[in-house]
Amino acid sequence: MDLDAFRWLLTDAGQQLLVEATHAWADADGDVVRAAAAVRRTEPVAEHAAAALTQVQLRARAVAKLGDDAVRMYFTPDGLEQATRARVAAHRAARLAFAAPASVVDLGCGVGGDLVAMARAGLTAAGVDLDPVRVEVARANLAALGLAGAVQVADATAVDVAAFGAAYADPARRSARGRELDAEGWTPPWSFIEGLLAESRGTPAVVKVAPGIPHDLVPAGVEAEWVSEAGEVKEAALWSRRLATASRRATVIPAGGSGLATVTEEDDPYDGQPRPVRAIGRYLWEPDGAVVRAGLVTAVAAAVEGGLVDEHIAYVTGDDAVRTPFARAYEVLEQLPYREKQLRAALRERGVGRLTIKKRGVAVVPEQLRKRLALSGDAEATVVLTRVAGEGRAFSVRPL
Repeated sequence: MDLDAFRWLLTDAGQQLLVEATHAWADADGDVVRAAAAVRRTEPVAEHAAAALTQVQLRARAVAKLGDDAVRMYFTPDGLEQATRARVAAHRAARLAFAAPASVVDLGCGVGGDLVAMARAGLTAAGVDLDPVRVEVARANLAALGLAGAVQVADATAVDVAAFGAAYADPARRSARGRELDAEGWTPPWSFIEGLLAESRGTPAVVKVAPGIPHDLVPAGVEAEWVSEAGEVKEAALWSRRLATASRRATVIPAGGSGLATVTEEDDPYDGQPRPVRAIGRYLWEPDGAVVRAGLVTAVAAAVEGGLVDEHIAYVTGDDAVRTPFARAYEVLEQLPYREKQLRAALRERGVGRLTIKKRGVAVVPEQLRKRLALSGDAEATVVLTRVAGEGRAFSVRPL
């Protein structure tokens, strides 16, 4: 996005064009060509028309991540992609605010989504970014939402974090080549992040990383918190020593509503002990992905007074219908044949046409298997494919 065009968009004329572009987008039912033609009839300057329509498109996409705020905010395509979902950012900001730092600096603030969350949590927040466009966008977002905060162009690695009560970083994991797998290629690089987490400059820090971060990359003494929203793991947050309250944590934010649930290794009586494996009971639990990534599946087993179906599989089984926010529960109806030909025959015999396939620990691609089974009945079923004592098993289950 062109910086001058974006700045023009913030003028009275630009704001009026944004309104008109929003109406054009709605009237065109999201047809980019028709909407662009309508906007160009209103605004002859191509850069201005493109900037307005781009914002309308990005706002529409941002609603899923940021909710109602999205229609008042501004974005760049890459800034929106990296932005944290609003409820996840709010949780992290609230936890940081609980530590009561005098101020916090966002080292690579992007379009300001995390700055917004921190400001709303009552933190005195400032942000820096290398990209002048993202800085201008972040500043505009704070203003649009009526929030305080300072933003400026700066190299995160050159900022004196000792001047702040806490530091936050969300390293960019994409480069011109695409997704950057080498952590040293992140911006800022992993060597800088390690210094932050070691509190080498005397300032506690929290760092957002991808949920798939290798466990051996997490420095000693740092808390790793995996966070999921609506059943999907969104991030891992690494908390330095003075902010850490555990070693491993899973935080689950449910779909809709409010509130969250969190579990740590202190809730796991099997932590460091032999894993509890038992025969399949009447119920089966599928732990949330955050729980799995945090290595806390046995904490779920303890909570439901059950055990694992297999030492190496993240399914829990038991005899009582215990509900937990950390896993989805199913009633086990029957064991089915595991081999594909016999499984097809069994499902057809039961008149199954609509099939949900859950799997862990087996080399099965559900979409491909469903197509090969070619079912056509009127009944609906859920099948779990997994390993028990090292061997493949299939179970018909009913979600609770």
